[in-house]
Amino acid sequence: MAEAINVLAYSDALVVLGTAGIVVPLLRRFGLSPVLGYLGAGALLGPLGLGSFLEEMPVLYWFTVIDVKNIAGIADLGIVFLLFLIGLELSFERLMAMRRLVFGLGGLQIALSIAVLSAIAAAAGQTAPVAILLGASLALSSTAIVLEVLSKEERLSSSAGRASFSILLAQDLAVVPVLMFISVLSVNTEGAVISSIAYALGQAAIAVAVIIIIGRALLRPLFRLVGGTRSQELFIAAILFVIISTGVVASLAGLSMALGAFVAGLLLAETEYRRAIQATIEPFKGLLLGIFFFTVGMAIDVREIAREPFWLFTAVIGLIAIKSTLIIGLSRLFKLSWPAAVETGLLLGPGGEFAFVGIGLAAALGLVSSEVSKFVLTVTSLTMMLIPLLSIVARRAAPLLKKPKELDPVLAMLPVPQQKHAIVIGYGRVGKVVAASLKLHGVPYTAADHDARSVAKDRRNAHEVYFGDASNPAFLEACGLMEATGVILTINAYPVVDDIVSQIRQMRPDILIVSRARDAGHARHLYSLGVSNAVPETIEASLQLSEAALTGLGIPIGLVIASVHEQRDAFRKELQQNAQQAGRRQ
Repeated sequence: MAEAINVLAYSDALVVLGTAGIVVPLLRRFGLSPVLGYLGAGALLGPLGLGSFLEEMPVLYWFTVIDVKNIAGIADLGIVFLLFLIGLELSFERLMAMRRLVFGLGGLQIALSIAVLSAIAAAAGQTAPVAILLGASLALSSTAIVLEVLSKEERLSSSAGRASFSILLAQDLAVVPVLMFISVLSVNTEGAVISSIAYALGQAAIAVAVIIIIGRALLRPLFRLVGGTRSQELFIAAILFVIISTGVVASLAGLSMALGAFVAGLLLAETEYRRAIQATIEPFKGLLLGIFFFTVGMAIDVREIAREPFWLFTAVIGLIAIKSTLIIGLSRLFKLSWPAAVETGLLLGPGGEFAFVGIGLAAALGLVSSEVSKFVLTVTSLTMMLIPLLSIVARRAAPLLKKPKELDPVLAMLPVPQQKHAIVIGYGRVGKVVAASLKLHGVPYTAADHDARSVAKDRRNAHEVYFGDASNPAFLEACGLMEATGVILTINAYPVVDDIVSQIRQMRPDILIVSRARDAGHARHLYSLGVSNAVPETIEASLQLSEAALTGLGIPIGLVIASVHEQRDAFRKELQQNAQQAGRRQ
């Protein structure tokens, strides 16, 4: 029984799992991208890395992948799952919401990039079909790394983030025709091209139609049946069955399993089980993608760098420059700002993981030579490794690309000098109500706000409000702090309130300061800073609610108002005492 165990296969699997369980977590602690970790580990620990020194150092047997075939099944499953996840993330609603950027910006980027890169490949001596294949594979960008970088930096909702996601979405859709094109090329390279293409397209169309028809008819009943068992294991088994069975159908039709999995993802994305499927596969999604990137890294021949360093680095710089230039130009055409356009271009300029799928599949089918495949994949991997660095460059260059805004003349106006007036800091919804009350009772005031757009709009609507930073002593003096009788803080940017209160107390220790507070705890904090009166929103809302309820229930209004005032005074004294006790303890 022991002799039947393939120890070699186990050792190779252990290397992959060790990378996922040990190496990548260590890289994550240092802030490095896990995807880059898998790529680097695959290049280092693969047969083309340390594995090539096995004869000189036999001990490397336990630390390297000796034979790619031993984990080829895992690699294929990783590719299949990658395409399935891409399909699962797409939906008709998402496409329609971003159709202008997806089909406009994204579609033009794909078409122009393929045209330019295919022309360069043809000029380098490749046949027209192979040149188009290479151009299409390199035109697509890295969905995994770009989205990870944007998500980590919390920039997915930025202009560059939305544009990048839209283009990546269009590129994900382009995967289908590219895979179909590769399948068509592999049908018959010597016979009649037109008849071969027509036959392959017909066969592919029938296979996809079968998957869609059967999938729409059976998917919901299948998952309804499995979901009724409330078994997580059976649910996972059903998901795997759908992915692999659709992949097998596509493979039998001459297409790739990845294409079948992509269609399965699209079908499941339109069902009510989409979220449940995503939640179920989330725990091992990263592992499967990690194994995929590890096997991608194994395709990197480090010796290519030493063999042709000039052409390699020229190709790396050229690929990023060409794609980035096209994307920046198109982004500007679609009204993106220069900073957003440059960031989008630099993020999507490098190649993507699909190059390893497309070119790897083409190489396996004999459509692309081994030398060309190794060179192009090495170029792609090097550009992908530069994505985090390019993101940093784009963000640091953003301030230099912003057009300086001309200061609105109304923002440069200085407050009118006054005596014995109030200063209202913050002229939003609450500030306007306070200012209206002061005006009603004949109390002079100076209103200030730090939101330039809001101040400009209010001044055009005849509001007496001035633009400036209330934590700046010079601006406080311009507002007449030294002659004022009180300051009312209505802003809800709580750290800013602390700075303003501290600055006011340094300049006028005796002045009345009334401040808006979030709750009782925040009010205690403000009292400890020297605020004369803090108004907690939660307590004030409770008092107003009580007043409305009591008067509505028939209690005389005079008694109600007196009771509310007593409760408000009691709350205020309690908060002030708590703040004083906390100060003494410190």
